[in-house]
Amino acid sequence: MKSLRELFRIGTGPSSSHTMGPQKAAKMFLEKNADAKAFQVTLYGSLAATGKGHLTDAAIIAVLEKSAPVEIIWKPDVFLPFHPNAMKYVALDENGKQSNEWTVYSIGGGALSEGEGSKDLETADVYKMNTMEEILSWCQHTGHSFWEYVEQSEDEGIWDYLREVWQTMQEAVERGVNHEGRLPGPLNLMRKAPSYYTKASGYKASLQTRALVYSYALAVSEENASGGTIVTAPTCGSCGVLPAVLYHLYKGHNFNEQRILHAIATAGLIGNIVKTNASISGADVGCQGEVGVACAMASAATCQLFGGSVQQIEYAAEMGLEHHLGMTCDPVCGLVQIPCIERNAFAATRALDANLYASFSDGIHRVSFDHVVDVMKRTGHDIPSLYKETSEGGLAKDFHL
Repeated sequence: MKSLRELFRIGTGPSSSHTMGPQKAAKMFLEKNADAKAFQVTLYGSLAATGKGHLTDAAIIAVLEKSAPVEIIWKPDVFLPFHPNAMKYVALDENGKQSNEWTVYSIGGGALSEGEGSKDLETADVYKMNTMEEILSWCQHTGHSFWEYVEQSEDEGIWDYLREVWQTMQEAVERGVNHEGRLPGPLNLMRKAPSYYTKASGYKASLQTRALVYSYALAVSEENASGGTIVTAPTCGSCGVLPAVLYHLYKGHNFNEQRILHAIATAGLIGNIVKTNASISGADVGCQGEVGVACAMASAATCQLFGGSVQQIEYAAEMGLEHHLGMTCDPVCGLVQIPCIERNAFAATRALDANLYASFSDGIHRVSFDHVVDVMKRTGHDIPSLYKETSEGGLAKDFHL
């Protein structure tokens, strides 16, 4: 598995796979073709189907147009074999002839790949164990926790990086709960986080907790939808879940920063296991790979903060993912707004429930986290493409402006 730096990416929304990934690819292509007189970029499959709503073309043009004119070609009906989010970059010389070509895939969470068997774009593995079964067994035999496995595997700068991640998450929450107005795009949605945060003060403590968690998740997700700075956790579209839960626990239960950072490390390990063995791309496996994985990450982080054993933490993560199995990715108008933002809010409270349920148990259960990850992958690949970030089915199809 790769470093948590590859999972928790600090950047701007609205989409890690449709905005951050393509922009990164554009920068890489420009570095190798700085003398090009023009560029052609062809977007395929899901990347083309919802690219305009996700500002894919704007992200690419912002990089390449500083050097030469750019033509974007949209091919939503063409799916290349390796991944639904495919791009082909072409550099042209002064005679309009092709001087270089590069096909690359945005595989989720801002990561890029050149296809099956390619190692060129990958950083080195830093984790020797890649499954929950291996890691859980190691924890049980050594007496260590999940965050300690992270500490032993990463370099000494990981805690400084996770501190920056945590700071960015907090800032996104605090900006979002104070940012009024409408979200960009044709849906003309009004931001809800400020009103949810204000209304929470009028409820009794039991309901106030839920309302505040809703407001925090909405805040970060709305910042993402507006192109604000967020952390992929594990993606932009699911970036509100983990910050909402952690911010609530930090403010409401007075957990210190060190314990929050340990919880983020554990959450990252959960997300990394899924990313390595399945997918965190909505275009590949649907929203279960985004919001479902985010819920699993937040569930594990919460259980650890409240003193859960490694078995209970694994159980909380398993439930967080299992109860999102089959969730489709059907963004209305190709925007990360409906149903994405609301799903972040519900997944955040579901994570708190998963922790509570796991905490009442002894951690022993029949369905393992690894098994759910495998089922999620197979389920995602069985879902028709029109329900996987193409905006051709589900809510996206039935919704009319």
